[in-house]
Order: sequence, then C-alpha cells, then structure tokens
Amino acid sequence: MSSGKVTLLSAGPGDVDLLTLRAARVLACADVVLLDDLANPEIATLAPSARVLRVGKRGGCRSTPQAFIERLMVRYARRGLHVVRVKGGDALMFGRAGEELAALRDAGIATAIVNGVSSAFAAANALGISLTHRAHCQGVTFVTAHLQDHREPDWSALAATRTTLAIYMGMSRLDALCAALGDALGPHTPGAVVQHAGGANERSVVARLDRLADAAHAAGLGSPAIILVGPAIAEARNASARPEATLARAA
Repeated sequence: MSSGKVTLLSAGPGDVDLLTLRAARVLACADVVLLDDLANPEIATLAPSARVLRVGKRGGCRSTPQAFIERLMVRYARRGLHVVRVKGGDALMFGRAGEELAALRDAGIATAIVNGVSSAFAAANALGISLTHRAHCQGVTFVTAHLQDHREPDWSALAATRTTLAIYMGMSRLDALCAALGDALGPHTPGAVVQHAGGANERSVVARLDRLADAAHAAGLGSPAIILVGPAIAEARNASARPEATLARAA
C-alpha cells in the first residue's frame, strides 16, 4: 500500500465556520487539495502548504470528469502525499463518495472520511424548522432528483413514506417534480426551495406545491438549492402569513 493517503473531507453547506474542527486540522496538513465547485473557495486558506486544484462538478455546466478526479487522487497519493478531496455539504451525501472510495481501495490507497453538515440540514435551519417534527411526520428521506440512468424517481412511492422529503439536484426538474408530488400528496402540501443553504447568499421561498415552482422562478432561485416537501414545512418562519413567502438569510 502507498504511504500516501486520501481524505474525503466535508466542506459543509457554505460558510467556512460550518467546517468541523477536525476538517480544519486535516486541511492544515494537506499536501494537495482537490476543491469541489460547490465548496467555499475560502477553504483553501486553511491549507497554506497545499497545492490547490479546482475540480468542479455542476449539473448543466462544464465539469471535471469523475474518472479524471479519481486518477488525480491515486496519482498524488502514490507519490506519498496527503490528498484532501473537499466536497460540498457532507461527503457521503450524493457526492459520489462511493465511487471514489471504491477506486481508492482498488488502487490500494489508504482513505479517511471527515463528516460535515449536509445542505438539507442547513436548509432546515434557514427555515427555522425541524425536518422530523413529530406532529407532522415520522422521519426524513434524502433523495436526488437525478437518477444515474436519467429516470425520474418514483415520487408516488416517496410520498407514501409520510416523511419530509429533502430533494437534492432537483431545480432543473422543479415544475415536473412539484406536479408529481402535488398529485401524490395534494396541491396544498407545503414545500420550500432554499438556494445556497448555509451560505452568505442564502435565499428561500416557501409555498404550497401548486405554487412552489412559480414562486421559486419568480424569486430567481436556481442551483445549488435544496427542495423540502412535507407537512413539517408549514412550521417555516412566516409560512402561514401568505401563500408564498420569500425569506432572506438573517444577518
């Protein structure tokens, strides 16, 4: 096994102060940092001795191929270096960590993982709600709107779980998503879109499903954003004041 290693590090949803202390310690001793496009670029200041490479992956944009990222990690680790792969949110939540861990293990590279705050939790914080409010639901389901084969998730089956739905990577399908969930849950079911959850530019809209897509479009919201759906969203700040509420991050 190579003397080098790779750490998959969770950058959190935005602000650098949402990094864990462990993440800061790992960055301080990194030799190479592979920085995800969704991670705050200020994170690089915590790795003063590292070579920093941007390896962005954004839906609908020019992205660094996943296979190339994996080759970079293996190449530098085999040189005996400590490679830190910085991922937005939590590294284990829809960040292709499974593919990267498999590639590293196949190559005989030592690996470590630093957990962090996922964007769904930052989105809940933005709205001032609990994703698992026991008066409204029995849990939370994390789901991506983009399956590997490009099919739509089974929204009816997800609606039947009676959980709050935290939907990642769904903005390009927001209209169809809201229509499908509205059919399954009812058009009056509350939902929210939170853009840049946990970051300085955080903005959100809260509306019932039959109005959520229009409200998000009118507010100019886009990716990266988390979509939250379910009765627990009714607890959001100001949500009951009017059918659509636009919330900005508190200073």
